[in-house]
Amino acid sequence: MTDAPAGAEDWTAVASGGTPVPEGSAPRALLVVGDVVTDVVARHRGPLAPATDTAAEIRTVPGGAGANAACWAARSGCADVRVLGRVGSDALAWHERRLRRAGVRPLLIADPAAPTATVVSLVDTATAERTFLTDSGAVLRISPADWNPAFLDGVGRLHLSGYLFFADASRELALTACRSALGAGVPVSLDPASAGFLAELGVERFLAAAEGVEVLLPNADEARLLTGCAEPAGAAAELSRRFPLVAVTLGAAGALVAVAGEVVARVAPPPGAAAVDSTGAGDAFTGGFLAALLAGADPAGAATAGCRAGAEAVTVVGGRPPPVLD
Repeated sequence: MTDAPAGAEDWTAVASGGTPVPEGSAPRALLVVGDVVTDVVARHRGPLAPATDTAAEIRTVPGGAGANAACWAARSGCADVRVLGRVGSDALAWHERRLRRAGVRPLLIADPAAPTATVVSLVDTATAERTFLTDSGAVLRISPADWNPAFLDGVGRLHLSGYLFFADASRELALTACRSALGAGVPVSLDPASAGFLAELGVERFLAAAEGVEVLLPNADEARLLTGCAEPAGAAAELSRRFPLVAVTLGAAGALVAVAGEVVARVAPPPGAAAVDSTGAGDAFTGGFLAALLAGADPAGAATAGCRAGAEAVTVVGGRPPPVLD
């Protein structure tokens, strides 16, 4: 690797037996490779007023689809969650601290030339829907040189954030990690991440890059785009002919699970408090779903756990579980 992850000392302790996996038991760690982002969340009521001021409540919080999913996996009971990502040197310590406080072991690489990725999230408080403005910064500069197969020691599942697929260097890193995991017998999951970026990359190119992935976790828009099917159920069934397990999130309608060309479960979200911000709800589903799979749940049970995490996520501002204050 060109630069050691900032959490390398922590990692060394784990790799050398700091948290050994009992002999004969399945490894239970989740390794997430993806985006660690600084989110600027602006909550406003009603339409934006062009060319003048719009009153808003603005907060700066940690985010990123990959890092968010890792934090929600920890929140959902996974005791060993690790996240590999690239951030600007300016915000390294802040992001490490926030990840650790969420129960996630950071394996962050400091980029001396690019700032930490930043996303401005415009949230209409009347609907809890959001619009993103994205500066990828250091995220997409992660490369195969940043990968080490030792990261997989004790790992039961590897999860890739789809944002890595939208630039050449980061896509090669994702493919390198995927091949390394498959070679070690570690199943791989993938979140397609963004219908907009997916359309720019091209569906066939994305699907070819995703070969070997065991679990695909798209939202309804991404599933439609990947298949051309108008209905999420049809899209989920079609995708499950290519990927062994597919879970499609449906927002407030919950999720559905497909296996071998057939929808096998439809899961409704639990009743909960009113939504204040839908940012990160899909990431929360991913974290809850993967934590449950690692704990031995069947696909329907994992989807139920994912919906439970997603329902909690929409009650807080930003994409992470309720934060521990500095």
